[in-house]
Order: sequence, then C-alpha cells, then structure tokens
Amino acid sequence: MITPFRPAASRLTLLLALPALLLPSLAFADPITDLRQELDAIKSSYETRISRLEARIAELESAAATADAAMAANTPEASAPATVASPTSAGGTSAGPNAFNPAISLILGASYTQTSLDPAGYRLAGFIPGSEESGPGARSWNLGESELSVSANIDPYFFGNLTAAIGSDDSIGVEEAYVRTTALPAGFTAKAGRFFSGIGYLNDVHAHAWDFVDQPLVYQALLGNQRAQDGLQLKWLAPTDIFAEVGIEAGSGAAFPATTRRANGLNAATAFIHLGNDVGDSASWRAGLSYLRAEAENRIYQDTDADGNTVNNAFDGVSKTWVADFTWKWAPHGNATERQWKLQGEYLHREERGNLTFDADAAALALPYLSRQSGWYLQTVYQFAPRWRIGLRYDALDSGAFPLRGELPEDLSPAAFPLLQAAKPTRTTLMLDWNLSEFSRLRAQFARDASRADSTDHLFQLQYVFSLGAHGAHKF
Repeated sequence: MITPFRPAASRLTLLLALPALLLPSLAFADPITDLRQELDAIKSSYETRISRLEARIAELESAAATADAAMAANTPEASAPATVASPTSAGGTSAGPNAFNPAISLILGASYTQTSLDPAGYRLAGFIPGSEESGPGARSWNLGESELSVSANIDPYFFGNLTAAIGSDDSIGVEEAYVRTTALPAGFTAKAGRFFSGIGYLNDVHAHAWDFVDQPLVYQALLGNQRAQDGLQLKWLAPTDIFAEVGIEAGSGAAFPATTRRANGLNAATAFIHLGNDVGDSASWRAGLSYLRAEAENRIYQDTDADGNTVNNAFDGVSKTWVADFTWKWAPHGNATERQWKLQGEYLHREERGNLTFDADAAALALPYLSRQSGWYLQTVYQFAPRWRIGLRYDALDSGAFPLRGELPEDLSPAAFPLLQAAKPTRTTLMLDWNLSEFSRLRAQFARDASRADSTDHLFQLQYVFSLGAHGAHKF
C-alpha cells in the first residue's frame, strides 16, 4: 500500500533536520577564522621586522660612507673609534666585530745543551764574528728565546705585525715591526719597517719553524745568524703559470754585515728572485737567487794579538753577498699527514773590500783588506710516520786566503790576526723530533762540530717549542 505524500509533514521533518546539517559547518567556522587572524599577525610581524632591517642597513651604509669620507679627508673623525661600522678586510668584506681584536701568538721555547768543549770559548775559525748568537750557547738548561707577536688588518689597505723577542736574560728586542700593503694592483706588495730580509730561503723563517735547533754555519758566518732590515721592501708576483716572485729591499743596513753610517741615505740594498712549481701531484720545488750589497763603517770585532792580548779591530768598506737556494718537497698525492720529505740547500759567497784597522783603540793601523769567503749547507728531513721526523744536515765553509793585502808593518805578523787565518769549518748534525700537534714539538739533536780552529766539539741538545694563540701558515 502506497503512503500518500504529505507536504506539511515533509517540511516539518526538513526543518527539524536542518540544525543537525548546519552544526558541522558552524563548528568549523571559528577555527578557520582564528587561523586567518594568526597568519595576518605573523605577516604583519615579519613586515615590521623587514622594515626595521632595511632601516638598519641604511643606517650602517650611511655610517660607513661617513667614515670613509672622513678618512679620505684626514679629518679627526677618521681616527675616532667606530661605533657603528665595522672594519673590512683586504677583500672589502665585513670582518665582523672581532676584527678590532688583533691576532696574538706566543712561542715558548727552551733547550738543554751538553757539550764536550767549553761554549764560552767558541770562535768560528776564519771568519769575523757577526753575531753573539753564534755557537752552541750555554750549557745545561736554557730558557731560550720566546716570541710574542701581535698582528691584524689595519684597514682595507694595510696589515700590521709586531714580533718581540724575549730573551732568557729578561731582555726584550724587536725582531719585526712592519706594515704591509694588502690592496696594491698588478701583484705588487710593499712592506715598511723592520722585517727579516727576503734574501735566500731560510733567512725570513722564524726560529720556531726551523727544522734544526740552530741556523746553518754559513748563515752564522756571512749573515750574522739572521739578517733583519730596517727599511722598505717591494715584491711583485708575476701572473704566470709557475710561481715567480721578484723583490727589492733598501734600508739603513744596521745589521751585519753592514753598520749604521754617519750619513744620510740608504746603506744596504737587496734584490732577489724566487721561482717554483709543482711536479705531478706529489712533488714541488722552489729555487732562488739573491744579492746583498752593504756598507760597513767601523765594524768592530774582538780578536787576540800574537801575545794573547784582546784587541778591537774594525772593518770599513763594501760587502757583497750572493745566495743561491733550492728546496724540493714530496708527499704522496700532496697528503703530508702520513709521510713527507724535504731536501733543502743554499750556497752563499761574499766579497768584502776596504780597510781593516788593527787595534782601533790604540795603534789604529789601517791595512788594505780583501776577502772572498763562501759556504753551503745541505739538509734533508723525512717524516716517516705521523708526528715523527728525522733530519740530517751538513755544513761547510771556506774562509779563503788571508785577507790582508800588501806587506804588514814590521811589528805585526799574520799571527796577530787569529780569526783571519784560512780555515774550512764543517759540521754534521742529526735531528729527531716528535710533533704532538701543529702547536707542540719535542726535539733531540746531536752534532759533530768542527767549526773551531783546532778542536772538534760534540753537542747533544734537547729542545721544546710550543705555540700559543693564533698562528699563520709557514712558508713553502
């Protein structure tokens, strides 16, 4: 039986069901509105932050422009401490707030020395002494020399460095104090102040980076252990496929073999060229030629006369030194952490011409002087395991013929000049060191030293070298 359609009842049923159908929609209406409100709030917050950042950037750019303008005009604002803009590196990028803090490093070193001959009586046979640092040093434990370095970029155009040497006798000396350009065009770099000369290979390497406790004999004899220059240096790095560097220096020449003269102008000049390249992916080399011309005025040294009395002699004249150096390095595929090998050698030749004054404090006899002296060293260092290295070095010198020319006065004989007698000093050194890290080194060294006139010394030394603070990479 079919039930007849009743419109009134259907409408009533629909009205009763409508609230139930609308409830889900009403239930979801409030959360959607809340989400939209939250999104609008987040958008507004980010827009506010972006506006603030843009304003801050504009403020920084304005402050930087003001500082640059003040510096260019050399106004007092240029030297005032910056409060907003931070300094930039040589490349022009911001170095951050820490750029105001210079890099500071401290090198601590000490050694124990045992010798078979009294080190106080050491004299290098055949050569005028050029430095008090020559020789093995005092016996037993020695604090040695500590180095304190402070360096930083000054601005986008200059870098500054100061290295002070603190001796075991509480003395403080300036090893290096210079400014160096960072933004010269075409591969040029200039340096001004006091710096280790670029002559040869080993001269501008600081003591803590040496492969042996001491310098080679030829450096002690012809360069006074390590030559520093007070003056100017200009270097040019050529835009070539191989490493090619040319440099010149000029300065006061106060360091051996020159002296400070009682005159204006430059007293010493140096020129050098360095070349280098890779050989495959495991080996590389560097070679160089250098020339030093210096003038000496009243360069005094102590000697003993024929009767054994101490006298002060003095040299006046021109000193010319030529240097040839070569270095070869090898590491499997360039990885030096496991194994590496280095072969290094230098040859130096010096000619000095002028006058030698005998007993400058009394007799003051001026005698013509001409000397031609030379020397070389060859050393090899092999890292046979991580942290462990062994090295061997051989030194040889030739003082040349007796340098005084012409006939000596009747009351003088060659015996009155013991240090000028012809000699050929040699030395053989064996080294073993343990490098616990890049910042600590322990070393044992033995040397058979035949550099004195009539006797051979046997030296045993222990050394430690520790590096604290920031420290740059060493040279090739």
